[in-house]
Amino acid sequence: MRRVHSAHVHPARMRDDPQQEPQHRDRRCVVSINAPGQAGGVSISARIDRAKIGLDAYASNRRCAPRRLPTRSRAVRNRHSLLVRSGQAAHVRWTDVDARNRTLPEWFNRIRSGQIKLPRFQRYEAWGHTEIASLLEAVLRGLPAGAALVLEIGDREPFISRTMVGAPTPTERPNEHLLDGQQRLTAVWRSFHDLYPDRTYLLRLEDDVDHEGEPQIWTVLGQARWYKNDRLYPLWVDDPPELHERDLIPLRLLQPGDVMSMIREWCDRATSDDVHASRDLESQVLELRTRVATYNVPYLSLPVGTPKDVALEVFIKMNTSSVRLSAFDVVVAQLEEATGESLHDLVDTLRAKVPSADAYRDPGTWVLDVAALREDHPPTQASYQRLDLDRVHREWDEIVAGIGWAVSFLDEEHVFDGDRLPTVAVLPILAALSGHLPTDPDALGNARTLMRKYVWRAFLTRRYEQSVGSRSLQDFRGLRGLLTGGPADVTTPILDEVEYPLPGVEELMRAGWPKNKEILARGILTASLRAGARDLADDALIARQNVRTREYHHLFPNAVLTGDGELSAGESFRALNCALITWRTNRKISAKSPLRYLRERAAATTLGEPAVRERLRSHLIPYIELSAAGWDDIEDNAELRAVIGEDFDRFLKARAELLLQPLRDLCDGRAPVEEWLVGQMDANGAGHDRGAPVDTAGAVRRARR
Repeated sequence: MRRVHSAHVHPARMRDDPQQEPQHRDRRCVVSINAPGQAGGVSISARIDRAKIGLDAYASNRRCAPRRLPTRSRAVRNRHSLLVRSGQAAHVRWTDVDARNRTLPEWFNRIRSGQIKLPRFQRYEAWGHTEIASLLEAVLRGLPAGAALVLEIGDREPFISRTMVGAPTPTERPNEHLLDGQQRLTAVWRSFHDLYPDRTYLLRLEDDVDHEGEPQIWTVLGQARWYKNDRLYPLWVDDPPELHERDLIPLRLLQPGDVMSMIREWCDRATSDDVHASRDLESQVLELRTRVATYNVPYLSLPVGTPKDVALEVFIKMNTSSVRLSAFDVVVAQLEEATGESLHDLVDTLRAKVPSADAYRDPGTWVLDVAALREDHPPTQASYQRLDLDRVHREWDEIVAGIGWAVSFLDEEHVFDGDRLPTVAVLPILAALSGHLPTDPDALGNARTLMRKYVWRAFLTRRYEQSVGSRSLQDFRGLRGLLTGGPADVTTPILDEVEYPLPGVEELMRAGWPKNKEILARGILTASLRAGARDLADDALIARQNVRTREYHHLFPNAVLTGDGELSAGESFRALNCALITWRTNRKISAKSPLRYLRERAAATTLGEPAVRERLRSHLIPYIELSAAGWDDIEDNAELRAVIGEDFDRFLKARAELLLQPLRDLCDGRAPVEEWLVGQMDANGAGHDRGAPVDTAGAVRRARR
């Protein structure tokens, strides 16, 4: 990267831009560039980074929540003058980057008309429903959610482009390419228009545990959806009276545009045509719509004529090279000023005492989250600035001991690292609660049962899909009360089985790939690890020492399901189709049918087929339904496709049904017992004689009949 030398920024007069609406005009700056070779140069990369940091700092100020870019801010004035360079052999060209404001309805109008499109090099959607719900809550509460980056285009698009997912057919010529901000804008567009096939977003008022005594705040619930017999479940999501009874409002009613007739019809149905109740509900919806209509999504704008290499450089820098000052860095400075101690040094002592803590998350962040809960604050970055740092210093050894206890407890539950941890929400809660555990052995046994119940409900329900900070504090208070005999009026929401039920067969079958950050998918995998997860070939039990050498194996090979089976990748990548096995075993199995690779494993072990059955049982995998999946002798493509699909569906359902009782036991606080395995053996027809071989060929015939 070549360097820019002695760039000096000085304010200039306002410049009218006929393409901008009056309210979008911003203060401009002029940059004078000294000749190359003079001292005082600063790299373009650094300037881009600083501008990005300025935007991030603006977006991270949770409590201020300004609706428009503050034009008098020094950071914003400087940000308006950000320069990027297209370095060419013969000459250097410079491009201004403007900072502008645009409301959410204006973004929606551009998406709807096709005026804004995505360059083809942009990745596709990567956000999960947790990130989407958090963004929607930021919109409803008027909190900043970051800035976008736009490239203005003229008569000819510089990049091959595509429309955003869910956008209608364009009616106008594009005049902008969205370089950064796709995830956010796609999320709000699809959620407000109810365009996610597997999720509907709903709103509900809840107490703000971060600011007690203040008005309730709106939270977002992402309700999972699925089709069964051509009907979309759960049915109550599309039933206005049922939603109203649950104090829920569909997010789609807030979408920008002329939807008053839809709003009024929904309110009338929800209130059973009670005119006064309907108008009250309608007023509530309209107030929320006002928040959406005035929500500002600021953006940086590269003007028409920006060279492609410049646009790509800015895109790469804004997506890979921003280094913001974290909340942890701020606390480091504050703690040293208050106590004379280095937080970095203290965290190093934590690493020395609890070396496995790093496997779950950054220990520094873990410490601050624990400290926040101990001071009755939610474990969020906003709480870090309210910590009593002298208290953190005084109680350091207790915090470290709590993290050590949490690591030990998770190790017993076969949760060995953050890559397989269903939700990080449990980490600070376990550590903070450790100081309230009783010393009496019987009471301690009951406390451990409660902790196990809490952890597994966190792994298997939707409690922590959004609003993690506030919900963590609520659950911490409730659990602390149960451990210490606290006030009877303090509830523990995560233990409410009506509000947060365990997943049923259908939901288990739909859970995605556990390598992704989906709570239920990882919860299913973790439950299989709790049962032992012995390797299918070398018979080694899962352990902290070998978990990172295990690979995510498709029990029904992905190549077969998406090839001959003609299923989508989403259908193949299911949690129930996954088992953690060693990379060597994974290579041996490759893309073979389950019938074939299980026969090979049985032939390779001196203990025969019963040993393979027991290894599968240690993953909570039904042997009969898996071993019945064989199609090597089928030549007709249509028959092959049908058999693969039927075998796969039968297996997923069998494994889901098999998991129901173990998951219930874990969420009731029970440790795994031999009955899990015996019950599975009996349910799969292996009888009580573990040495008796299974008639696999007969099983195949029975299954297909």
